[in-house]
Order: sequence, then C-alpha cells, then structure tokens
Amino acid sequence: MKPVSITVAPNGARRTKSDHPALPVTADEVARAVAACREKGAAMAHVHVRGRNGEHILDVEAYRDVTSAIRREAGPDIVIQITTEAVGRYGPAQQAELIRSLKPQAASIALREIAPGPSEEDSFAELLSWMNTERVSPQIILYDRQDAARLEALETAGKIPFDEIPVLYVLGRYTAGQVSRPIDLLAFLEAGRARRSRWSVCAFGMNEAACVTTGALLGGHIRVGFENNLWLPDGSIAGDNAALVSTVAEGLSRLNIHVMDGPTLWEELCKAFC
Repeated sequence: MKPVSITVAPNGARRTKSDHPALPVTADEVARAVAACREKGAAMAHVHVRGRNGEHILDVEAYRDVTSAIRREAGPDIVIQITTEAVGRYGPAQQAELIRSLKPQAASIALREIAPGPSEEDSFAELLSWMNTERVSPQIILYDRQDAARLEALETAGKIPFDEIPVLYVLGRYTAGQVSRPIDLLAFLEAGRARRSRWSVCAFGMNEAACVTTGALLGGHIRVGFENNLWLPDGSIAGDNAALVSTVAEGLSRLNIHVMDGPTLWEELCKAFC
C-alpha cells in the first residue's frame, strides 16, 4: 500500500461553537487544534477563517494571522491549505483574488464555484497557470460525477496546466443529518473515469472513518475533521479534531498503511508542478 496523507479540516464555513464547544474559530484556537492534529498524524491543515460575528470570510489579513499562528503552534512542517469556498457570498473573481494576493502554500478550489459556466473557464485556466508558476498547490473540489467529468473535459481541452492536478472527492452534502457511505466513492471511481494518482476523499457523519479508510485502500488520501463530521465511528461525539485524526491514523496503522508527514506530503504535491 502506498503512503497516505491525512488532512484535518478543523472548522469549515458553517458550524459554530453551538454545534461543538471545541470547534476552533479564532486564529489561536485553530492553531492549537492544528498542532494537536499534527501530533496525531495530520500532514496538512485545511483552514477557514471567520469574521467578527463568526461568519465565513475570504480575507487576506485573516489568513495571514491564522497562518502565523499555526506556524507558531504547529511548526514549519505541516502544509497549510486555505479554502476559496464561496458559501453563496463570493464570486469567482473574489476567490481568485484571494489566492493571488495571499500566495498561500496550498488552496482548495471548488470547480463549480470558480468556474460555474463556460465563460469563467479561461480565467480559471489563467489562475491555475499562475499557481503553477508561483508553486501554490491547488486541490480541485469535486462534488459529484458531473464535476469529475467536467474537469476531465477541461483537461482534454488543455485548460488545466498540471500533468496531474490534485482533487478532493466529497461524499455527500452539507445537509442536516447527512451520513456518507463508502459505496458513495464508486461514483467517482467508476470505469471510464480518469484514474488519478493524487486524489483525496472526505465524508459526512459517523461513517467518516470508514469512508476515508476505504479511499486509502483504493489508493487515495484522507481528509477528516469537524468541518464535515463531529462523531466517532461508535456514534459518540468526538472530543476534538485530534480524536478524529487519531482514529483514522490508528486504523491505517493496523492495516500496515504508512501515514505521511508534512514534508513528505509537500514533496509529493510539488511533483504536480510543471
């Protein structure tokens, strides 16, 4: 089995402390949560930032603050990935401007948000070309088989300037009571789809560990955390994000699957740059 990376998504855009008191919101809270997750095996942190009222924001200074805090608490090795998630508040130009202004180490981008239609595809391609030149590692978020097929079409058309662009397969939706299943992954891996070497998976609800472990057994990488799930496999509430990371890391160890550290993950991600 090839080595697997674990990414932690500690907060997301929607949940608040009313959902879980340990949900990290401030820069210092996020940094401490990421540091604890790094100790349990996380190689990358997928980070959202919040405004004064706890709302999801795409803000350069807020991201600089949380990046500094993570480096202070978790050290230089963990990979920091920002999000450009729109949550109905931001358009493609604002998402692209965040990446260009911040020049982060890595950024996740939902295909259907950054290029909702054909008219945005050229600007999306230009952004990816800039990221390639500046060595900002992209991860394209795909929510269903239609998203996956569209990305393949863009690759065929020569609009994706990476030999193997990293992707994230999202199993399920941000809806109340959503519980993903391992079989949901088959929609992305069905025969005829491009076989990717750099893909990750995230899932909702108490089956999160089963879903992402299935992904690892099939050659993928893992994202877990309070953004998508608050529960341990037995249905109890996880004490914190580190408990979710630890559960998956221990499961992988029992399956004799090696867990990457941050520097190894970054070396792997850099192979995508042309």
